[in-house]
Amino acid sequence: MNSMTMPDIAAEALRENLPLEWVGMQGIALPIILQGKPLSAKADAGVSLDDGEARGIHMSRLYLALDALEQKELSPSLLRRVLSQFLDSHEGLSNCAYLRLHTELLLKRPALISPLAGWKAYPISVAATLKKQVFHVELKLELPYSSTCPCSAALARQLIQQQFINDFANQPLQHADVLAWLGSTRGIVATPHSQRSTAQLHLHLDESIDELPLISIINAAEAALGTAVQTAVKRADEQAFALANGQNLMFCEDAARRLNLALRRIRGVSAFHLRVVHAESLHAHDAVAESKWQRESA
Repeated sequence: MNSMTMPDIAAEALRENLPLEWVGMQGIALPIILQGKPLSAKADAGVSLDDGEARGIHMSRLYLALDALEQKELSPSLLRRVLSQFLDSHEGLSNCAYLRLHTELLLKRPALISPLAGWKAYPISVAATLKKQVFHVELKLELPYSSTCPCSAALARQLIQQQFINDFANQPLQHADVLAWLGSTRGIVATPHSQRSTAQLHLHLDESIDELPLISIINAAEAALGTAVQTAVKRADEQAFALANGQNLMFCEDAARRLNLALRRIRGVSAFHLRVVHAESLHAHDAVAESKWQRESA
């Protein structure tokens, strides 16, 4: 039997003393539990290499530590435990540990009017760092919604008014005639343009919080915007959605301000940076607005 010790090339010393800020792996496939549901995720895991004389880290130790993520609900305390294991397994080599998780949170969302419901996928990322016992968690989410241009709505109303003048000038108005005109393509000669829009949210969590407030963030953001995209719908739902868009006109600047005010009220959020993108249906370019906020220190 061969009793020779297997070589550990990573432990070999280098002539150059050159520390590295981040060494690890990305795109690791693994299951996680989020909101009580098993989800497929990709992980980026790494540590700093502060011992510049060491050739490398022990990546297999990081990989094995990720097993803990498939056993319990994802939470800040679980993330900290995994990062602590990263550092414990690299004692003397590393002072900082990193973990980023990328997945899609599936939520069943009800229709506006009918009893229908359908699944909507929200891309999310969770990033955690641990350095000298300082622990930090950030969340990134992406939410689609619809936005109707206020300028376009005003221009459409003006054209409808002008068409009304053209059709009924110097004529006695009858209720039935006006009602028929409003229901015809001749009456509604123009419609405002709407666009598929996206809110990109990057949030910093309080150190004291031990939950990931994903549902609270999504619900607050969609309520503030008022026109989240729908899943399964009937005609009554589609009509209600058209009404919501018509009563909820907004530029990208309006959307950014609404989200700013809504997100700062969420418990456990200490700072955020948000970006809204309105994929224009009029222009070939997009309209974009950004906003950020940070809670003042007590």
